[in-house]
Amino acid sequence: MDKIHINGIKIYSYHGAIKEERVLGQYFIIDLVLHLDLSMAARTDDLSQTVHYGEVYELVETIVKGEAVSLIEHLAGKINAQLFDRYAKIVEVETTITKPNPPIDGNYDSVGITLKGKRER
Repeated sequence: MDKIHINGIKIYSYHGAIKEERVLGQYFIIDLVLHLDLSMAARTDDLSQTVHYGEVYELVETIVKGEAVSLIEHLAGKINAQLFDRYAKIVEVETTITKPNPPIDGNYDSVGITLKGKRER
């Protein structure tokens, strides 16, 4: 299976289980791996045979800037579900969401999750 990678989408928003996260906000970094067959796009040079990266970015931005959620796991689930709804070509998706500066005392670079999804047939 072929893959499209969209890496380092950086969006400021207000998600989190702690009240301060929803008041102050923080950056979220989203990385996507879209699994699909790209052979026709490779042969034909036709945008309709792939997934438009710009549209995917806009969809992710709308979701992340939208209604606040407590868990980034839930946020990733919303992204995966909407990608499957919009793009029939996507067979699997991996969404990684990283919080570079969560309100956790300690010495670390970031925290994050990766949620994988497969299209249900």
